[in-house]
Amino acid sequence: MNTILEIKDLYVEYKTAGVNSTKTTKAVNGVSLNIKEGEIFAIAGESGCGKSTLAKAIMRLVPVKSGQILYMGKDINTYSKEELKEYRKNVQMVFQNPYSSLDPKMKISQILAEPLKINTNLSKNEIKDKVENIITKVGLDKTQLELYPHELSGGQRQRIAIARALILEPKVIIADEPVSALDASIQAQILNMLNDLKTEYNLTLVFISHDLSVIKFLSDRIAIMYLGEIMEYGTKEEVFNNPAHPYTKALLNSVPKYGKKTEEFLSGDIPYELPKGCKFSSRCKFSTDECDLKCPEFTSLSDTHCVRCIL
Repeated sequence: MNTILEIKDLYVEYKTAGVNSTKTTKAVNGVSLNIKEGEIFAIAGESGCGKSTLAKAIMRLVPVKSGQILYMGKDINTYSKEELKEYRKNVQMVFQNPYSSLDPKMKISQILAEPLKINTNLSKNEIKDKVENIITKVGLDKTQLELYPHELSGGQRQRIAIARALILEPKVIIADEPVSALDASIQAQILNMLNDLKTEYNLTLVFISHDLSVIKFLSDRIAIMYLGEIMEYGTKEEVFNNPAHPYTKALLNSVPKYGKKTEEFLSGDIPYELPKGCKFSSRCKFSTDECDLKCPEFTSLSDTHCVRCIL
């Protein structure tokens, strides 16, 4: 498979005002990844690890300090206005919260038609046909096109958000925690729908979640993220069956298993200041003096499986 998105040594920082100074938070800290056409690539980690910031950087919604994001081999941060408009037709995003990502003053028909009006030269009838077609694709009824977002359930709103992302027939969809706010039964419906739509539209899906059971069901490859860095990445089978990083093991161990005692891997809280060495060293029970001083490089366990750890 060809690489469709490539991230090279990416840094994203936020500046926040303090009492007497300005604090810099390194939200994404030297991330490098490649995402292949047609795959579901998952990014997992605790809240605050930089997953959503990475997604927003791919969409060019936040400024990048340094590094590159290559789409089909070209850095998106060098795009002209016209190239950026074309890029956003091909790379769409489903946001975490459908309550805030849908305009409450617009009917569903208007929400779905808006991307077509801005990005295409289709007639009113052609737009109407595409809107009616896409709402049935995501399992809703045409009568719901005349409703407002507040008249729909959470699951229905998320289906509308997915329909809006799909209506321009993009090549890539970034899905940021698309089912985290939904009930378990609705989650299953949305995940099955995403899987079906991915096959039907030949989509590349970047799926961001902290829920490893969801990731195990959906993904082809996985990257584990902590404090803005990738700790481990590999195929689903490699990461779930042979986890190598203590943080990956801790995440997997956090998934409840009926009848099994939980083994303790984590200690302490996420540090306020980034450690000098391994970013996970302050919480790792296997940490040594070397971990505190030296930031480990990636070690290849196979052609597709890498880990950032000295153990």
